[in-house]
Amino acid sequence: MLVMPARSELSSSLEQQLLVQLGERLRRARKSRSLSAVELARQVGISRTTLSAVEQGDPSPAFGTYVRVLSALGMVADLALVATSKAASASADEPVVPTSLHRAQDLQSLLMHQEAVRLLRKDPTLVARLEQTLSRWSTRDDPNSRPLLQRWADIVAAQDWNLAIADTEEARQLRQASPLATLLPDETRQAIIREVKALKERARAAA
Repeated sequence: MLVMPARSELSSSLEQQLLVQLGERLRRARKSRSLSAVELARQVGISRTTLSAVEQGDPSPAFGTYVRVLSALGMVADLALVATSKAASASADEPVVPTSLHRAQDLQSLLMHQEAVRLLRKDPTLVARLEQTLSRWSTRDDPNSRPLLQRWADIVAAQDWNLAIADTEEARQLRQASPLATLLPDETRQAIIREVKALKERARAAA
């Protein structure tokens, strides 16, 4: 009898977010090629459920499954680039650091929003706290922030959390005036700040 391995756990929120970004990129690539999830799953030889897990950046599917999806989408060259790059030849305990300090700051915001979205999906009653925060912020006399606040009001009403963690220019702008980080416990927020600060220090040292 085949025994499935226990769900793998990633050691940091950074690793989790990178895998989520990979899954989102694979999902966009599939859609850009006008492939349905059923069609791609059939090509790869996996179930629709497994493909869904891959596109969500779930660590449960085997690494080989991610490779097969990359290959089916014509993206295996990306994997070859990582495998043969100078970064891959570095010591195994040397994480790849962002080449842009500004990008590292974006990553900090992204990590905080990913954690906030996880909390919201676990406890939908937190939506009421977001609505209260937006209500308080709306009383501020800042016309520049009004369009973003209205956009957030629409997102919260629809509970469209995927937009909050998307890797798009619109999402990055939204995260600049977002109420989601207010949901995080202080220790969680500080842990993410420390993690990204360490990455930025590495980036400065490598510059």
